[in-house]
Amino acid sequence: MSKEIKHKENDTRGMFYMEDEKGIISELTYTKQKNGVLVIDHTETRTELEGNGLASSLMKRSVEYARDNNYKIDPLCPFAEVQFDEHKEYRDVLAT
Repeated sequence: MSKEIKHKENDTRGMFYMEDEKGIISELTYTKQKNGVLVIDHTETRTELEGNGLASSLMKRSVEYARDNNYKIDPLCPFAEVQFDEHKEYRDVLAT
């Protein structure tokens, strides 16, 4: 299993993900708003791999991406919301 985080996006949507020979093992998807906000709307990890920190790694990468590209994040997804609660160091990119 590769833990390489991949990223793809278009004008309105994007995703960070990891995959293996069977396909995607963990993903985080977002919508790009015109006001410079990324709305994280979904995270999912293959059931048998849950609890291994894969989605947390994707969350960390999305925060780095937001910082590097001057975006703010609206954590609509419950998992993303909890991550912002648990990681105070992410607050600089939290949309208000």
